[in-house]
Amino acid sequence: MDGGHPDLARIGPNAILQLVPVLDRALGPRARGGLFVQAGVVLPPPDAGMLPEAEVTALHRALWFWLPTLAPGLLRDAGLATGDYILAHRIPALAQRAIRPMPAPLAARILAGAIARHAWTFAGSGRFTVESFRPLTFAIAANPMATGPARGVSCHWHAAVFERLFSALVWPRVRVVETACCAAGDPACRFEIRCEIRA
Repeated sequence: MDGGHPDLARIGPNAILQLVPVLDRALGPRARGGLFVQAGVVLPPPDAGMLPEAEVTALHRALWFWLPTLAPGLLRDAGLATGDYILAHRIPALAQRAIRPMPAPLAARILAGAIARHAWTFAGSGRFTVESFRPLTFAIAANPMATGPARGVSCHWHAAVFERLFSALVWPRVRVVETACCAAGDPACRFEIRCEIRA
């Protein structure tokens, strides 16, 4: 799914809003405010709608620049919180109760399809695809949120969001591994959802 031109693309507010309490706990509100200033980003209100992609990527980039050793853990915590928000406010309880008892392969396909339909909220100008079901693999080509150092992988926020959703609805124990990253020069960020087989 293509979010369009980077100058016009937008990303859901949780990419910033769920990072705020994580930063406040780790650094304190004053230091968190300083990070926003360095990024040139104004703290959005709690009821903010979709945000310009440039603001989201600027904050994530600033986090990697100023706090490179803390960034992976902070982004993971924010991603898990975003997953919790989605479960509480975006996926109806009835749908969750219907998905959980399904055979895992069917539940995974249904959840993957729902994620693909809503990819515009987290991929921005990137292009999201479900590349494979064995293993279940997501890709975000030209991922604008791949803002980490040019080595290894850096999309801890995305990986954590996927992990929380799949652990809550499909497999109790699941690990999402980013196997390629645009920040490292790859054409797409790829995420393998690795899990135990559910009976």
